Amino acid sequence: MASPYEIVQPATVPTEQFNTCDTEVRKLTDPLGCEEMRVNQVIVEPDSVTTPHTHDGQEEVFVATTGGQISVEGDVHEVPEGGVVRVHPDTVRNLCNHTDETHVWLAFGAPPVGTVDNFGDYVVEK
Repeated sequence: MASPYEIVQPATVPTEQFNTCDTEVRKLTDPLGCEEMRVNQVIVEPDSVTTPHTHDGQEEVFVATTGGQISVEGDVHEVPEGGVVRVHPDTVRNLCNHTDETHVWLAFGAPPVGTVDNFGDYVVEK
């Protein structure tokens, strides 16, 4: 059995680069000991975007820890600090930043699919 709880300060987890774009991510799933969901902190610098994608069988929830922008089916939505967005597995989504400020998000995926390193059935739109 995993520990009954974990407390993680994201800044203590090294950043990595997504394998499909230049955006940095802190993979928090393992440090938190998550078994039923995937958790990442995504750092979107000004004039950057993550790769538009879907996840076969994995719903995602995004929490804007700063103000942020998310594109859903190509439409950009402003999300205030503390705002929460749920996206259906089959819906094309990506985080974007068309501002001069860095945006920081927490991204939760459930149920977890694939591995922490490959994100599971990650479908990049063509």
